[in-house]
Order: sequence, then C-alpha cells, then structure tokens
Amino acid sequence: MKDLLCDGFQQTVAQLLLRHRSILDVLSKLQETGARTNRAVAKAVTACGCLSVNASRQKIPLDASLQNLHHFVDTHLSGNICPSCREAVETEMGSLLFYLAALCNLLNINLYDILVKEQKRLDLLHVYNLT
Repeated sequence: MKDLLCDGFQQTVAQLLLRHRSILDVLSKLQETGARTNRAVAKAVTACGCLSVNASRQKIPLDASLQNLHHFVDTHLSGNICPSCREAVETEMGSLLFYLAALCNLLNINLYDILVKEQKRLDLLHVYNLT
C-alpha cells in the first residue's frame, strides 16, 4: 500500500512537471524549496513566536553509552507549532517532496526504492549511523 502511494505521487509529479523540466531547473527548485522550508520554520520562531530556539552546547556525560545518547542531546526547540505555521511548513515540505520526486523521475530512480534502501541501511547500521 505504501509503495502505491509513493509510486502514485511520483507518477503524478511526472505528469505535472512541465515548465521546470530541465535537470538544472529541478536541481535549483529543489534547493529553493529546501530554503523556503527553512524560512517557514524560522518565521515560526521570529515572526509568530509559536516556537523558540534556545541553543547551547550539548551536555553529554563522558560515560554516556551510544544507546542512551538520545537522552542527553537537546533539540534546542521549545513550544508547539501553531496551525498557521504548521500549514506553511507543510506546504513548503510538500513542494520539497515534489521536486525530489521530479529529480528521481529525471534520473530514472524510484523514490520508494530509495526509502526502502535507506530504511534497510538505518536498520542495519542503527546506532552506528549517528548524524
């Protein structure tokens, strides 16, 4: 079922992508939508205030194990995203997904296959895939 959703999305993108069909257009639009997503999150902090950022050095005990590391790292984010900001962020993320699918189409890569491969890689590497 999930692969049908992903494949269907990728097929819809293939049908709808007309104006920005060049690989250069798709790459630049992918980068632009990433920046717009970042900007929407930043506006939730700076313009709306529903989210706030309080960043400082991560305080990780020297004896912390890899398995428990997630208990010690902070997102530096507080608050709850409001419905208006959520809508803006989701819209930009949708555009980001659109251009990612478009790039996959141009390169003849199946988006679902990428998701499956990445999930397998994460499952295999688990804690050794810390980012």
